[in-house]
Amino acid sequence: MNINANYDNLEQSYLFSTIAKKVNEYINNNPDKKVIRLGIGDVTLPLCKAVTDALHKAVDEMGVQSTFRGYGPEQGYDFLREAVQGYYKKHSVNLELDEIFISDGAKSDLGNILDLFDTNNTVLVPDPVYPVYVDTNIMAGRKVNFINANAENEFLPGVKDIDKNVGADIIYICSPNNPTGAVYNKTQLKEWVDYALEKKAVILFDSAYECFISDPELPRSIYEIEGAKNCAIEFCSLSKTAGFTGTRCGYTIVPMNLGKLNKMWVRRQTTKFNGVPYIVQRGAEAVFTEEGQKEIGLNIAYYKNNAKLISDTLNECGIKHVGGKHSPYIWLKCPNNMKSWEFFDYLLNNAQIVGTPGAGFGKNGEGYFRLTSFGSTENTKEAMERLKKLFKS
Repeated sequence: MNINANYDNLEQSYLFSTIAKKVNEYINNNPDKKVIRLGIGDVTLPLCKAVTDALHKAVDEMGVQSTFRGYGPEQGYDFLREAVQGYYKKHSVNLELDEIFISDGAKSDLGNILDLFDTNNTVLVPDPVYPVYVDTNIMAGRKVNFINANAENEFLPGVKDIDKNVGADIIYICSPNNPTGAVYNKTQLKEWVDYALEKKAVILFDSAYECFISDPELPRSIYEIEGAKNCAIEFCSLSKTAGFTGTRCGYTIVPMNLGKLNKMWVRRQTTKFNGVPYIVQRGAEAVFTEEGQKEIGLNIAYYKNNAKLISDTLNECGIKHVGGKHSPYIWLKCPNNMKSWEFFDYLLNNAQIVGTPGAGFGKNGEGYFRLTSFGSTENTKEAMERLKKLFKS
């Protein structure tokens, strides 16, 4: 028996464990201090009523012989796929039902989709980046190249930023971006689509935060871009859209235009995946109803208001940042040229605020810091008042 030695090439996942250790030590030594966490990437508002009503109804169905469901279709029940299809149509994107696959979340499919590709393919990811993109490819032994996301390109790297010596068979794009909150416009995405078509590459497009986009001119799906169905697979999730982080449901779009990839994904899912539970899919279906959209819209507005509070405060303090407008994430330049972990310690010790050091997302994250809008408005306001005392002149 030989193990997969590629796991030895993974960097230790120390970021969040180190954060937890530092915070716990501080709390133990300062029990009278209230620590406010603005680093968490998890939602805090509960599931909306339309969803919980649907979940309760589905549970009752499972307790009655005539409505009991056993194994379901691995690709998802038609009622949910049709709901997703209708959601895309509202944004002028037409999908076939067989292009829609229901999953237990974008993170899973972003890793599992790699089963379809040869390990000799070269991968291109932005830096800073969501760690899953890098780690899942390292596990498979692929070569990973990076494209710099920085202040010069407003953390939206384009084709012109690719090193001329770097190839790309698989390209990762996340918009709105985690961790930076930056959002691509249609012109920028068209350049990526054209590049992928020219190079015969595939784009893995992570749109997990599309629900935070409010400007109709900004694309919420890569399929709003001409030619994208010939080169892109899209991943989305109800985690941030509707608070399904603990309920687990998402969807992946694999266009028929991608040739064998659609049938290969069907084969992969029917072999390695049992599908999302019927109960959860009924809850997810309710997200796309008129009432569900109205209710989750209020939750999204709540988080966006928190993001505005953070962004407005940073502006008052003269702290440069991106994100926060069409994203729950705010990516800020650490004041006074502090390093990421230095700023983490400074905020924790002087304002009892917890965020995420940018260095944990890649080398270009050094000197930057991520705050999120997923806390309560009360805590966000209090944290911003503390921040003003430190940095407002």
